[in-house]
Amino acid sequence: MPTKVAFIGSESYPFIKTGGLGDVMYALPRALRREGCDVRVILPYYACIPQKFKDNVTWKGSFMMDLCQGGQSYFVGVMETEIDGVVYDLIENREFFDWGNPYTGLWEDIPKYCYFSKAALAVLNYLEWIPDVVHCHDWQAALVPVYLRTSFAGTPVGAARSVLTIHNLRFQGICSLDHLKYWSGLPDYLFDYPVFKMNDHEANMFKGGLAYADRVTTVSATYAEEIQTDFYGEGLNGHLWYHRGKLRGIVNGIDVDIWNPRTDALLPNTYDEHSVLEVKRANKRALQERLGLTVDDGKFVLGLISRLTDQKGLDLVNAVFEQMLDDRTQVVILGTGDPRYENSFRYYEGIHPGQVCACIKYDESLSHQIYAGADALLVPSLFEPCGLTQLIAMRYGTVPVVRETGGLKDTVEPFNEYTGEGNGFTFDRYRADLLLDAVNRGKDQYFDHRNVWDALVRRDMEKDVSWDLSAQRYIDLYEELKELGLQGL
Repeated sequence: MPTKVAFIGSESYPFIKTGGLGDVMYALPRALRREGCDVRVILPYYACIPQKFKDNVTWKGSFMMDLCQGGQSYFVGVMETEIDGVVYDLIENREFFDWGNPYTGLWEDIPKYCYFSKAALAVLNYLEWIPDVVHCHDWQAALVPVYLRTSFAGTPVGAARSVLTIHNLRFQGICSLDHLKYWSGLPDYLFDYPVFKMNDHEANMFKGGLAYADRVTTVSATYAEEIQTDFYGEGLNGHLWYHRGKLRGIVNGIDVDIWNPRTDALLPNTYDEHSVLEVKRANKRALQERLGLTVDDGKFVLGLISRLTDQKGLDLVNAVFEQMLDDRTQVVILGTGDPRYENSFRYYEGIHPGQVCACIKYDESLSHQIYAGADALLVPSLFEPCGLTQLIAMRYGTVPVVRETGGLKDTVEPFNEYTGEGNGFTFDRYRADLLLDAVNRGKDQYFDHRNVWDALVRRDMEKDVSWDLSAQRYIDLYEELKELGLQGL
C-alpha cells in the first residue's frame, strides 16, 4: 500500500502564495506523488484565490464543528480539485476566510488558524480518507499535532502520525494565554510551560505543536542545528534542544519544471548546460536593454532578488555598495520591503544611471530574466532556513555569492581556487568586509580566469537541485514513523 500523506498548511501555489512555504506546499507533494505516495493537500478556501481556480473545484459537502471554550458550532465546507495527481481539499468558512489577504494581523489570524487546524483533521474524518502521516507546516498548522492527540484521539484520523516542518522560526503565533485558550478550546493542562506557555501572559502555538509532533523537520540540516542556539532560536532554542531527538533537517529543492532554462517561456533565449555560455551573453544584453543599463558583454552583472528586510543581510550590502560598484560591475535589485532599503537602492540607481537598476516591485517575468541574465546572485542573509534563490540561480547558471548560514551553507560549496572545486563564493561571519571579499573573489575568477568561471557555471547547471532527493528523505521519515508505531515514539 502506498504511504498516505496529508499536507496541511496555510498556502500553496498556484492557489495562494506569499513566500517559500507556498512553493514547498506545491512542489513537495508532487515529488512525493511521483515516488508513489498518495498525497492530499488541505488549504483554506480564501476569497482571494483567483477565480479560475474557484471555477474548477467540486463541492464535497459540509458539516458543523465545535470550536472555542464554549463549544460554539462553526460551518465547515469542503471543496476539492486535483492537479498532477495531487488532490487539494479547500476548507470554506466565510467568517474566517472571506476577507483580506491570508495573513491580516496576529489577533485575527490566531482564531483563523485555530479553526483551520481543527477543521483540517475533521475534514479527513468526514471524507473517510485517513492518512498514515499528517505533515503540517509552520505555526499556522501547529495546532494539528495537538488536536490529533487530544480532540481527535479515538477517531479514525487519530491513528495518524504527525510531522511539523519549521520553515521560518521567527514567526510563531504568539498571543495571550486567554486568547489561545478561548479559540482553541483545548484543555487547561496544555497551557503550561512544557506545551503552550511562554511566560505568565503569553502562549505560543508553534511551541505547542513542536512539543506534540511525532517528528519535527526544518528545511536544512544546518538550520536544524542553528535553531538550538540562542542567536537563531528565537526564544525556543531550549525547547528545541529538549526535543532534539525528533528533530531532522531536510533541505528544500525547487520545481525544476517551472524553473527550467531549457523551456522557460519568460526568457528571451532558452538554453542548457551546453549552450549556456553563448546564450547567457544574449540574455545579459536583453536584461541590460530592458532595465536601461549600459549594454556591454564585458560587464559583471550582480543580481539581488529578495525581500528587502534586515534578515536578508542588506545592511551589509549598503555598507559596501559603492565598493562593489567598480567600473566593470553592474547591479540589479528586485524586491520590496523595508522603506529604508527601498530608498537606499533607489538612491544608488539615481547616482549611478546605466550601472544600477533598483526595481522596487514584485515582477515574476523580470525575476526569471535576472536569473538568466546575471552572472552572479547575491544572498548575504543574516539567517536563511533554506533559501530558494541560490538553488534557482544555480539551475540557470548564475553563480551564487552567499553567507554560510542555514540552507545556504548546505547547498553552496565554497569555491577553492587551488582545486577548482565548489559551486559558489561564500563568507562565514556576518561582516560587510567579508561580503565584499566574496564578491571580489568571484569577479577575479570572472575577469582573470574565465575558463575556471565557465566551468563553475556549467557545474552549477548540472547540480541536482530538484525535490527528488529531499522527497526520498521525507519518504524514509514517513516509513520510520509507520514502522515505529505510536508506542515507540
